Amino acid sequence: MKINPVELVIFDCDGVLVDSERIAVRVHVTVGADLGWPLTEADVVERFIGRSHASIRGLIAARLGHDVAATWAERFELAHRREVDAGLTAVEGITDALDAISQPTCVASSGTHEKMRHTLGRTGLYRRFEGRIFSATEVARGKPAPDLFLHAAATMGVPPAACVVVEDSLYGMQAARAAGMRCLGYAGGLTPARQLEGAATVIFDDMRKLPALLEEV
Repeated sequence: MKINPVELVIFDCDGVLVDSERIAVRVHVTVGADLGWPLTEADVVERFIGRSHASIRGLIAARLGHDVAATWAERFELAHRREVDAGLTAVEGITDALDAISQPTCVASSGTHEKMRHTLGRTGLYRRFEGRIFSATEVARGKPAPDLFLHAAATMGVPPAACVVVEDSLYGMQAARAAGMRCLGYAGGLTPARQLEGAATVIFDDMRKLPALLEEV
């Protein structure tokens, strides 16, 4: 018998439930080129993916100033919403995985509640998590700090050692480990598997494998 059986599965949103990271990366590259910070897609993945909107805005402000950062945020939000409406899909295999998972679940994302209502709503996933969705806007520090995951676990009434986090970003994985939680790193998206590796971590690349992994982790 496991010392700490899984009592709660905490999902990141972007790149884990909805295939929105690719959209975000494209938009950041385009906006950055227009506003004076040329970035490759790899640059965006390394610097921005997994961070909160406030953290990203702070990075941009430090380089280009607060006015440009504000303009960047506005342009990003408009373009991101257009692309989401034009063709956002759920991550391949996630619906089958959610149908098969027996443990309680919740979402803890760097995105805002408004953004998650939009993206999860567009993909039909919002109803699966309604009332159990947590945003970095609710805590003092976003990922890679552990605050968001600890807040989600405390609200759900589950100790950190009994939680498993499903993440796809470097900063998200760091946050989960800092919270003392086990990690399942999804490497089927944009972040290379080597960036997700670490202690108390299992890497996988097919969401259909998730239910079985939760029985083993």
